[in-house]
Amino acid sequence: QVQLVESGGGLVQPGGSLRLSCAASGSIFSINTMGWYRQPPGKQRELVAHITSGGSTNYADSVKGRFTISRDNAKNTIYLQMNSLKPEDTAVYYCNAYALSRMRGWADYWGQGTQVIVSS
Repeated sequence: QVQLVESGGGLVQPGGSLRLSCAASGSIFSINTMGWYRQPPGKQRELVAHITSGGSTNYADSVKGRFTISRDNAKNTIYLQMNSLKPEDTAVYYCNAYALSRMRGWADYWGQGTQVIVSS
């Protein structure tokens, strides 16, 4: 089994910064793409950013230039540096990984989510 544990959420004022972390653990043979999704209150879950094992990245238009995703393959960990935060960034942020494990083969895994609130 694969577990994803997020950390780093919280309350921040508009214009502020936060850094989210997500560590994958368990019976992992390999991890392909990892990413961050978010679900604003009353809305659907949406992609924020993802990064491949080779370091290629993709961002939602709404966060380009403000958020940066990075990855430490040795630690099976990704990070999301969020700058110039806006109230519309308020959401539960979920970590995702497409990983190869003994039990499920290649499959999607999700973290439990971490709350980010941007408010004055």
